Amino acid sequence: MGMPTSKVRLNICGSSYVVSTTENESYMQNLAERLNLDMNELMASSKSVSITTAAVMTALNYRDELEKASGSADNMRRQIKDYLEDAASAKMAAEELRREVASQRKRIEELERRLRTRQDIPD
Repeated sequence: MGMPTSKVRLNICGSSYVVSTTENESYMQNLAERLNLDMNELMASSKSVSITTAAVMTALNYRDELEKASGSADNMRRQIKDYLEDAASAKMAAEELRREVASQRKRIEELERRLRTRQDIPD
């Protein structure tokens, strides 16, 4: 069963739109308000900018932001993957070094024991 949908009325640049969405109404109203502001800003910048031109230009700007954000997210995912691989390698190296230290400690203890045994033997 999918997410429940609801109908939300949005006002953008003087026109009313009813959209069916799974998002909550306040989220959708926020999107519409931001779109309305962006489009009105473009239309205010030049009298020759129509609502259609403002919509297309705003859509292009949003798409550009999406592409850049997606690329940035992909880059971060790659970096995180690299960091995780580095951390796993470092963990394995640290574990190997712990085993080596334990082995060397045993070797030192054995050598010290042998040295004490030799020192106890009179010449």
